[in-house]
Amino acid sequence: MRFFFDARYIRTDFHDGISRYSAQLGNAVHAQSPDEVTFLIHDERQLEHLPTGAKWLLFHSNESALEPIAAFKLNNYRPDVVFSPLQTIGTTGRKYKAIVTLHDLIYYRHRKPPTHLNPLLRLGWRAYHLTYGPQRLALNGADAVATVSETTKREILAAKLTKRPVVVIPNAPNDLRALLPEPAATGQTNATGQTKPTERIQNLVYMGSFMPYKGVETLIAGMADLPGRALHLLSRIKPERRRELEALVPAGADVVFHEGVSDEEYARLLANNAVLVTASLDEGYGLPLAEALALGTPAVVTDLEIFHEVAGPGARYFAREDARDFAAQVQALDDPEVRAATIAAGLKHMERFTWERSARILWETARSLAGGRR
Repeated sequence: MRFFFDARYIRTDFHDGISRYSAQLGNAVHAQSPDEVTFLIHDERQLEHLPTGAKWLLFHSNESALEPIAAFKLNNYRPDVVFSPLQTIGTTGRKYKAIVTLHDLIYYRHRKPPTHLNPLLRLGWRAYHLTYGPQRLALNGADAVATVSETTKREILAAKLTKRPVVVIPNAPNDLRALLPEPAATGQTNATGQTKPTERIQNLVYMGSFMPYKGVETLIAGMADLPGRALHLLSRIKPERRRELEALVPAGADVVFHEGVSDEEYARLLANNAVLVTASLDEGYGLPLAEALALGTPAVVTDLEIFHEVAGPGARYFAREDARDFAAQVQALDDPEVRAATIAAGLKHMERFTWERSARILWETARSLAGGRR
């Protein structure tokens, strides 16, 4: 089978969610059948995130005006199946089987487009998400639709977004433990990834954007009931948004704006008497949550369906926009038995999310489509 993997969404500066999903899934797919995989790229720097020696094809950018006619160009290379980690690749006129991906439906509820897009694409993004019509056309132009969670699959089916089969190819956590120094040098994990149960939670770690629906205001308000602890906001933030949030910090509370961290710094913070926190009101998967649990760090998160799917019993849940309930769930983890049980449950739950498993699902879907190719 000639399988083309669209790797054009891999960023060359720093990963966002789509970029990391593309890179990690691409590597896992290649590991299972390297001779069958060709990667589509638009910048040779993207190869730094792909397997050494992998076959690749230099193609136009995913933001190019040529994207609607991508299929006509791809036909010249005679692929059997093309997989794209997004749904916007042109499929009109294709002579191959296509799998496209819809990660979530967040932008129908929160229509602010990704900030890295140019102004014209941002305008098009807003227009695209005003109704379900354009989405239905994009998804029905493929042979199968992938998504990253059972929660989003249910939403896709409920909205009747496609007549095509929908397959869940889950996200999976990165191995942050490999980025840590020797376990004895960390404040939280030992050789088995378990926390030191006698130590109180000291650090609350938030990894994510600062868009309104992310609920960072709730985390900050909750710090009024969590004296002697620090809330670490890790991501880059625009100056005006930072000033808005700084004005909300309760007197005496310790809220640290990191303005971006490396993967190594992120791992060390999670492993230092920490809990992963998020007050998000909407999410497509929640990769930071999965990463924390796989590391052996408990989580305190909003009571959302998607978080229950990703974390199961490895997290404690609080009511939306309830800062006091948030603080109470953090405090509950100070109990050594509660904390140890939550960590153990999280580690067990995360065994179901691996890139190898996701790659197998993608290969099974692709082979099934290729077998029925006319």
